[in-house]
Amino acid sequence: MTDKIIELLKASGADAWAVTDTVTEGWEFYFIKHQLDQNRVRDVEHINVEVYKKIGDGQFLGKASEEIAPTASVEEAKKTIDQLCERATFAPNPYYELNKEKVQVESKSYDPQQMAKDFIEALQQVPETSGEDINSYEIFAECNKRRFVNSEGIDVTVTYPKSMVEVVVNARNDEHEIELYRMYKAGTCDKEYLVKDISKTLKFGKDRLSTKPTPKLEKTTVVFSTGDTYELFKWAAMNMHAAYKYMGYSKFETGKEILPDVTGDKITLKAVKELPNSSYNIAIDSEGAMVHDMYLIRDNVAENYWGSCQFRYYLGVKDSYEVCNFAAEGGSSTEAELRCGKYLEPVEFSDFSVDPITGEIAGEIRLAYLHDGDSVVAVSGGSVSGNLNELMKNVKFSKELKQYNNVVVPSVVKLENVTIAGAE
Repeated sequence: MTDKIIELLKASGADAWAVTDTVTEGWEFYFIKHQLDQNRVRDVEHINVEVYKKIGDGQFLGKASEEIAPTASVEEAKKTIDQLCERATFAPNPYYELNKEKVQVESKSYDPQQMAKDFIEALQQVPETSGEDINSYEIFAECNKRRFVNSEGIDVTVTYPKSMVEVVVNARNDEHEIELYRMYKAGTCDKEYLVKDISKTLKFGKDRLSTKPTPKLEKTTVVFSTGDTYELFKWAAMNMHAAYKYMGYSKFETGKEILPDVTGDKITLKAVKELPNSSYNIAIDSEGAMVHDMYLIRDNVAENYWGSCQFRYYLGVKDSYEVCNFAAEGGSSTEAELRCGKYLEPVEFSDFSVDPITGEIAGEIRLAYLHDGDSVVAVSGGSVSGNLNELMKNVKFSKELKQYNNVVVPSVVKLENVTIAGAE
C-alpha cells in the first residue's frame, strides 16, 4: 500500500510530502505475582502521510498529516490525500525545506519473543520477602521496521527494538502497606540493571513504612541519585532545541557560556547515535536525517542546536537532527566524596518537574533520606524547589555515570541551597 500512496502523492499536486510506514511485531505478557495471567502477539502496521503546500507565492509552507490504513482502497487513499492538500493551505508557516541528504543504513533483526523472555527471567531473579514483593508486572517487547520516504529523494528502512515493562511492588508491615509503581523503557533487556533497580524499589517501599515528617530545612544541600536526575539535564538539552531558540524561549547562544559565573562542575552534554539497550538506537530520525554523535554543550559552552528540519532551517543549522540519545559527562568527584556531610537525598516524589523555559524545579517528597553526618533518617512530606539557572552554577557531578534507557547522566548530582518546605 505504501508504494501506491507514494504514486498518489506524486500525482496529487502537493509541493512536498513524506510517508512513514511502521510495521510492529510485539509480544505482550501480563503477570500477577509471577503467575502468567494472559499474553498476546501483535502484528500491526501504521502508515502516516504528511503533505506540504506552498502558500503566498512560496513565502509560506502549510502542512497536514493523517494516518492511512494499510487496508484502505486506492479511492480512499486518494480522497484522504486530496483532503490533506486542502487542509495544508490552512496551516501556514514561514517557508522551510525537508531533509534531502540520502542515507544508507545497515539492516538488523530483533526477536521480540526472546526480548520478552529476557525480561521475564530478570523479574524472576528479583529477591523478595514476606514483607516486600512484586505485586504484578506487564511486559511489552517490540521489533519495529520503519520505512521513511519523502519527496526529496530519501527512501530508507530501519529496524529497531523497543520495549516497556510496568512493575508494581508492595511493602507491608502490621499497620500499613505501600505500593510503588515503576515503568522501564528500553530496547533490549539489561537484566542486571532491572534486577538491581527493582530490588532498590523494594527497599524504598520498606523504608517508606517507617518515615518521619521532613523537617523544615529552608535552604539545604540536596543529592539526586535516581531517574529524576535526568530532568536536570533535560532542561539543558531543551534549551538547545531549535524550536525553543527560534521562539525565544531559550537564551542559550552557540559559542557562548550557557551559565555565567560557574564555580562548580561544568555541563557537557552530547547527542549520541547509540547507547546500550536504548529504545532509540535508530540510524535516522523521524524526518529521515542521519543520526550521529555531536556535542550540544561542552564545558558550559553551547555548541549545536538540534530539532526538526523546520526550525533548524529557520536558524540556518546544518548537519543536525531530532536527537533521542543523550549522554552527559561526569564531574570531578566520586559518589563517595559527594555523599559526605549533611544533605537530603529524595528518592521518591509524587511528581518531580523542571520547567525547561524558566528552570524552576518542584517536587513533593514521598521518600527521602536525611543524612546528618553519622546517621540517616527516612523522611516523607514537604517539597523541594529552586531554579536551575542559579543552582547549576555550583553543581557537583559524580565521576560515575548511570544510564536510564536513552540517557546517560552522572549517577549522583549535588545541588546547594535548594529550598525545602518541611512537613512538620
